[in-house]
Amino acid sequence: MTESPITIVFPLFPGVTQLDFTGPFQLFAQTPGLRPIAASLGGAPIAAQGLTFADLTPLEEIARADVICVPGGGGVTDAMQNPAYMEEVARLAASARYITAVCTGSLILAAAGLLVGKRATSHWAWRDSLALFGAIPENARVVRDGHILTGGGVTAGIDFALTVIAELTDAETAQVVQLGLEYAPAPPFAAGSPETAAPAILARVQDQSRRARPDRAATIAAIAAQRGQA
Repeated sequence: MTESPITIVFPLFPGVTQLDFTGPFQLFAQTPGLRPIAASLGGAPIAAQGLTFADLTPLEEIARADVICVPGGGGVTDAMQNPAYMEEVARLAASARYITAVCTGSLILAAAGLLVGKRATSHWAWRDSLALFGAIPENARVVRDGHILTGGGVTAGIDFALTVIAELTDAETAQVVQLGLEYAPAPPFAAGSPETAAPAILARVQDQSRRARPDRAATIAAIAAQRGQA
């Protein structure tokens, strides 16, 4: 009798950062016994940085997931304020073996009330916002607190995915996937974190972020306040 694959559902939303989910999706798809599923409300196509992801599974039609993996992106605050989307995230998380997120996807988990008293990480620029929802922000590429695993910003999703693979299978299988995909990072610059980037580089990125989403911090704070009153 063949065992059913372990299902990993990515609930996508408009404005998702595609690498937040395509990176982990690629690793999970390479792993025997794992079945990643990209889904959206109603199965609607999702636009992300000039790419459009179609033929998605309707979130409403997924009975359950072994793992729910929420990506982040510029559309996070809109997703957090979409009752239908948040309801599906909470529903799938309720019976999942593991509740996970990459980048600012952890803010969606937090807004759903799933990270209260839990250690978690996110993109460095928004990590502290987790505390608004009762989570405990932690500066790390991957953070595990019980059955909740979160990854840092965007590319940290690769480290996150390998951690999840090792958890669902074993460390050797994770290393086989790592080698098969030649994941041996050696960046040409030491500018991948606020701690290592030059001050001028950090200031430039912070300025770009403020210009792109000037109201994001206030919106997140308002959502947190509303959740607290609920």
